[in-house]
Amino acid sequence: MQLVHSDAVVRVDPSQPPDYERDNPLLALLDLMAQTRLAAGREHYDRDGLQFLVPYSFLELYGPAGADADVLDPTMQDNKTDFQKQNVRRFRATDTQLVRGWVSADGWTGPFLRLSYRGGPDSRLSELTGHRLGDRISARLRVGGNGQAVVIAPYQEATDRYEVELWGYAGDDLRERLDARGREALERGEIAVRPDLLRADPAAFAREALEGRHTVTVDPASAMHPVLPLHVELAWGDAQHQTWDGADGGGDRHYEFNMVVRGWDHHLGVGISPNPHGGVGFLEYRNLLSNYGRYSDRPELGRTVAPWSFDAFGRKDASERVENFMAVDYMDLHILQPGCAIGLHRHRDNQEIFLMMDGRGYMVVGDWAKLPSRERCFEIRTLRSGHLAMLKGGNLHALANNADTDVSLFMFGGYD
Repeated sequence: MQLVHSDAVVRVDPSQPPDYERDNPLLALLDLMAQTRLAAGREHYDRDGLQFLVPYSFLELYGPAGADADVLDPTMQDNKTDFQKQNVRRFRATDTQLVRGWVSADGWTGPFLRLSYRGGPDSRLSELTGHRLGDRISARLRVGGNGQAVVIAPYQEATDRYEVELWGYAGDDLRERLDARGREALERGEIAVRPDLLRADPAAFAREALEGRHTVTVDPASAMHPVLPLHVELAWGDAQHQTWDGADGGGDRHYEFNMVVRGWDHHLGVGISPNPHGGVGFLEYRNLLSNYGRYSDRPELGRTVAPWSFDAFGRKDASERVENFMAVDYMDLHILQPGCAIGLHRHRDNQEIFLMMDGRGYMVVGDWAKLPSRERCFEIRTLRSGHLAMLKGGNLHALANNADTDVSLFMFGGYD
């Protein structure tokens, strides 16, 4: 498994542990999210359903503590009870950010995708064009399985970014459905009506529509599918479509909304079971994660074990192998008081489940290593009570309680 992992690991003096209250990278990431300014008034958006992608180009981890302080290669940091070696010290965001979610306008509800590129002379595209960018740039993109398109992103002085918000509205009267702020955004091109690029019907995933069905087979082209990821290919160019900030070789960069979140409205299947296991009455079930039965062709409770990772039995092996199960070494209950946050960190080896029992918080999942499906990104979503997030080995992750009440969390998985 050839993976490009963390760009740097900083040695930590054993006598001076890190000061996590100062320049905390999770707070820096949440601040980037908070700076997002959506095109229409906030009443148009499902705030709990917003999903943010913050790609990054540089990642630095803290090194181990104590006697292992000089072991700076993450693939060789084998002390599984030293958690300092997992923690993120800093990161550098790229020029691009993406947001998707549900948006409503006068009785209509559908998907939106917001594309954002940093303004200013130090952006990559500005450098490539000799600092001659004007009041708009181009975005060349492909959303899901749709064909490639080019859209225009106007400059927004309020955010110092070039931004366009694609709405999957199929009618011709969106202006009449918007508030004053939304109408202004539509007129200046910040809102672009593009049902050809993304569509989603929330009714397709209503409880009554999913009885006895495998959710992955339902409306697989939906831009807001509750189980399947949304893949976006994107490059930024000047207004004349002559110069592009893309991947090496001039191609598009790949981004993907793929956080595994399951719960009452994100599940593999739902149904009614009479006399459950020989009992009485009727039980309503929701399959969340499964390796068997009709889900066996898409097993999720497993992982590929890299040569530098421990397997479930504490062994390393030079070959790559697969574990078709999730090993559980611990089960914990946590209470996060208001303002408390589990910081950005990674687990090299093990999988983990964050189950929100009461409250809500910002869940962050990211990429320690560059994987084939997307550029390295942090993905941020609201994790609500009754929902869980699943973390694979190598995922960066964090959880922040941004509310004024306690959060109750159940965690289980394998230690690393």
